Amino acid sequence: MKNTRLLLLAALAACGIYSCSPGGGNKEEKSRSGLAQDEQAQGIVNPVLAGDRPDPTVVKIGDTYWASATSNEWSPLFPIFKSTDLVNWELVTYVFPEGAPDWARNNFWAPELAYDEEQGKVYIYYTARDKETGRLSCAVASADSPEGPYLDHGPLVAQELGSIDAFEARDENGKLYLLWKEDGNSRDQPTPIWAQEINESRTELLGEPKELFRNDKPWEGQLVEGVAIFRKDDYFYATYSAGACCNKECNYKAGVARAKNLLGPWEKYEKNPILKDNESFRCPGHGTVVEKDGDLYYLYHAYSTKSDVYVGRQGVLEKISWTEDGWPVVANDAVFSRETGSLDFTDDFSGASLQPIWQWRVTQDISYETGPEGLKLGASEENQQLGTVLVQLTKTLDYQATATLDLTAAGTGAEGGLALVGADNNGFGAPLAAIGISAGKDGVKVWKTTQGETSLIAGAPLPEDLSNIPLRMEVAEGHLLSFSIEKDGAWESLATGIDAAPFVPWGMGFRLGLVAKGNPSQTLNFKKFELVNE
Repeated sequence: MKNTRLLLLAALAACGIYSCSPGGGNKEEKSRSGLAQDEQAQGIVNPVLAGDRPDPTVVKIGDTYWASATSNEWSPLFPIFKSTDLVNWELVTYVFPEGAPDWARNNFWAPELAYDEEQGKVYIYYTARDKETGRLSCAVASADSPEGPYLDHGPLVAQELGSIDAFEARDENGKLYLLWKEDGNSRDQPTPIWAQEINESRTELLGEPKELFRNDKPWEGQLVEGVAIFRKDDYFYATYSAGACCNKECNYKAGVARAKNLLGPWEKYEKNPILKDNESFRCPGHGTVVEKDGDLYYLYHAYSTKSDVYVGRQGVLEKISWTEDGWPVVANDAVFSRETGSLDFTDDFSGASLQPIWQWRVTQDISYETGPEGLKLGASEENQQLGTVLVQLTKTLDYQATATLDLTAAGTGAEGGLALVGADNNGFGAPLAAIGISAGKDGVKVWKTTQGETSLIAGAPLPEDLSNIPLRMEVAEGHLLSFSIEKDGAWESLATGIDAAPFVPWGMGFRLGLVAKGNPSQTLNFKKFELVNE
């Protein structure tokens, strides 16, 4: 069996790149069509990063843009996207394709790309939780190219309350600083934004930290975070976010502050927030500002008001304009105009490795074989009894996924199938939960697994031909699930209208894909996977 993490780079080379470019039929209604036309006249088609891509970062190197986004608890960690226009992005690699750094446990959040032109090196800051201390930490990795390979340098700062959302900036004298948020809101404390000098190799903080500002305005609520710095004329500008970011009750917004010196004093815009809910997107924030053709653009995340938390926070792009008194603002009128037909996906697993769209749990080192016989996925009893989970982002509300199994060589007790994967509840850090359909030698089961316990919803006998067992999961409105099995050329319904809404996870959308349950010595043979967005 092959180790997925060690072969991911080969898969990227063999399978090509995953494109986020538009195409096909539009599955979401366009509201405010005039505004959509204005965006398209600027060449913007939102979301520019479809699916669950929180905390997007973008940097321009030469004529090319590079982006990344939060991975949460799913490997490979920190995707690297490439674009020439900020709208059409291609997934080209990952920062950590071989798994998490040895020191880090989970909560892989908020990557931030930076390019040092003099050194010709790329740095990426990121947040993760330290295994030994349990603290959220700001860490950094570097590479000679945005495509890697990246060398991890480990944590830079890990305060007792937690340190997240690192961003680098040079002051008015060229001195390099690291900025970050102290995660006080996790313990009902204020959330200062700190700055501290960092050496040019980005391996050590120097001197003492200085507070720039904190959450002291009514609209900001319990926190400020996600600071990104850019400079224009006589001022440094900081975009930042406030409020609750990541659950069903989110009220995230973004504001801006400015200062003539990086270390302050900082002045917040009196008309903040500059970014808040509109008809197409809600809970927007935590992004990066970048230049294109002499103008500045803000790439941030937001929930689509159509697909909302079921899909997750998607990457949205808006052009920045300026007030007469020198404040950067956005129109706050981004429209969901991306066509989703191109998001259909088929995989017969015949390549040398998995296609890069697939993800697995960061805590599991999965094994597999691909080739002419399809995917032979190693079973397990991990992940709250879900087994081995191999999934991808959901990107629309209505879709159907079909997996075709070959059970002829499956051992007793082994099951393979399809599932929609979420969590036990919408709270931070809730364990995995899922609803799915699987087949083993003892029959077909529709099941729900929550709190580590699996309950049977429906069952059916196997078809006569064990070498070709198609199973289907249909999803409507992002959370209503139906399951069926194909027998004699017709689909037999086993269960309909199962509500997965209580299991949407905090901070990320649902994942969908394959499960392989059983003793780790066993494998499940998947011959084909198809995803159709309706």
